Amino acid sequence: MPNLPPPPVPQKLQEMLKDYPELIQELQDTLDSYVKKPNPLQPFDGAIWLLEDTLSSFISEARDELKAAEAGADAQAISQAETKKLLMFRARSGSAGGGLLDLNELKVYFDANSRAFE
Repeated sequence: MPNLPPPPVPQKLQEMLKDYPELIQELQDTLDSYVKKPNPLQPFDGAIWLLEDTLSSFISEARDELKAAEAGADAQAISQAETKKLLMFRARSGSAGGGLLDLNELKVYFDANSRAFE
């Protein structure tokens, strides 16, 4: 497989997660790793599934943070954790306003590099 440029983290996700650069980097690392050994039959779909899985793990982590904040009874920490949890759900969503709604950049990437995934 030729050396490909890194696939883009969808712009909508980057915008939504701008306050969490470490999560954007984790998504980028996930995509970078994926293109080295993609699903040969459905490379674009495989990338989407991987993004969904990674975003689902962010939801689990946010839930854990909320539980920890609730155990500490710090109202500000609870509010921040709740806000983060809701953001992670929106980022994982493919519905209106969701982070997985517009994946055009990623589709263009896989279409432009389709021969590399054959």
